[in-house]
Amino acid sequence: MMISTKGRYALRIMIDLAQNTGNGFISLKLVSERQEISLKYLEAIIGILNRADFVSSMRGKSGGYKLSREPATYTVGSILRLTEGGLVPVNCPNCRTESACSRGAECLSFPLWHNLDVMVNDYLDGITLQDILDGKYGGKEVKISFV
Repeated sequence: MMISTKGRYALRIMIDLAQNTGNGFISLKLVSERQEISLKYLEAIIGILNRADFVSSMRGKSGGYKLSREPATYTVGSILRLTEGGLVPVNCPNCRTESACSRGAECLSFPLWHNLDVMVNDYLDGITLQDILDGKYGGKEVKISFV
């Protein structure tokens, strides 16, 4: 499975807005500058987040975007599934359930892909935007330094 730039950038937008919770509406131009992402690309992504009510918007001079809810209520999994359309580990349209696949009962690799799907989704659903702000990933505190 590969997360596209759309999914990665959506997560970066959401993290940026989470970092600025309490500062009112944040202009997308400011997010674009801070994240070094094309404003045009962010406009397309923010539309997806706005339609799903992940963010609230306000027009005008003081307008912009903010999270619709508290950072602790958004999981990384929900953000990525929204923007990626799913997080399946293999390109098998029926790998979600054994009964959905005509080969499900005889497919020896089904349990492998199904369990990987469950593990990835459980992991990503176990991390909230607040966890990222706090530096906690999957219950573990992670310190990253860039050299």
